[in-house]
Amino acid sequence: MKKIIITIVITIILITSILLWSRYISTSGLIVKEYKIESNKLPQSFHGLKLVHFSDLHYGRTVHEKELKDIVNKINYLKPDIVVFTGDLIDNDTVTTPEVSNILKKYLSMIDVKIDKYAVVGNHDYKNNYYTSIIEESGFILLNNNYDIVYNGNYKPIFIGGIGNYTYGKSDISSTMSYFNNENNDLYKIILVHEPDILDELTNYNIDLVLAGHSHNGQVRLPFIGVVVKPVFAEKYYDEYYKVKNTNLYISSGIGTSTINFRFLNKPSINFYRFVKTKVE
Repeated sequence: MKKIIITIVITIILITSILLWSRYISTSGLIVKEYKIESNKLPQSFHGLKLVHFSDLHYGRTVHEKELKDIVNKINYLKPDIVVFTGDLIDNDTVTTPEVSNILKKYLSMIDVKIDKYAVVGNHDYKNNYYTSIIEESGFILLNNNYDIVYNGNYKPIFIGGIGNYTYGKSDISSTMSYFNNENNDLYKIILVHEPDILDELTNYNIDLVLAGHSHNGQVRLPFIGVVVKPVFAEKYYDEYYKVKNTNLYISSGIGTSTINFRFLNKPSINFYRFVKTKVE
């Protein structure tokens, strides 16, 4: 009986410790995941480009004003040329008051870039009436089934497109890719999406790089098992990186939490990409 009681007590302590760790330690702090993106198609003027990718803030759960300020400081410390946000700014369970909206605009507008800032619509953003105004008044270009042609001091640009929300059936790939014809199809192409499982519908468009969010790379991961729960439309692609045909897909593990305020073996993070032209002109 004594051994049983000791075993029960140890088990309770262990479970409690894991829960407290997942709630308060694993959801705090911010790490930077750095990747090198290499391509012959990259224009010479974009050699050395620095792009920061953040996603799934879910403001109001484990991210509040203090955490948002730290995130912006971390992004600015990296001195990015371009910043992209791949959706889910405010959690569905958070009431978007004018005060919340103003806090987000205050800090997101402080993100400093040399070229531009871009965003797409996440499934938590789709029904939020404040989202578009927060994004645009913070200096971001909202790419919702449209694109931007980006120059960096040279005659040859790159293409950045954004696809509408896949969860709500609002994606229109043909509109996003409408710029292309036989004359300009050799541009380096970056596509921003929220839900990564849309990738299989993009592979025929000769896209070089797709940046996504939504999966959180598995908000809770277990040793030897990996991802515990996969969100809808992040069931096939959910880890950090995939290559399908000639397209590279990077998925952010996100910053906030969704559904439950826990992370395990998966710290909040942002992605930092350094672009390298493999054949110097």
